[in-house]
Amino acid sequence: MRRDRHAAALKGANEQQQQQFFRNMSGRGVEMMKEEIDIIGPIKIRDVHAAQQRIVNVVRQLEEEGLINLGDRSGDEYVV
Repeated sequence: MRRDRHAAALKGANEQQQQQFFRNMSGRGVEMMKEEIDIIGPIKIRDVHAAQQRIVNVVRQLEEEGLINLGDRSGDEYVV
């Protein structure tokens, strides 16, 4: 996905959600993403929601294709 779409989605996310996303990125990647968020300036909330929905759709597709595993969503943890 394009970095500007991620930035738009993250612009509307709260701090905890942003940190969760950033934990899965390199330090340089986080810096670049934060710069992109600052550069895009004000953004309509409907555009934020659209960007977030695109990411959700891609994640669901990747899970359906077996390329990623989102794990058990019940909250239970397992040891494999």
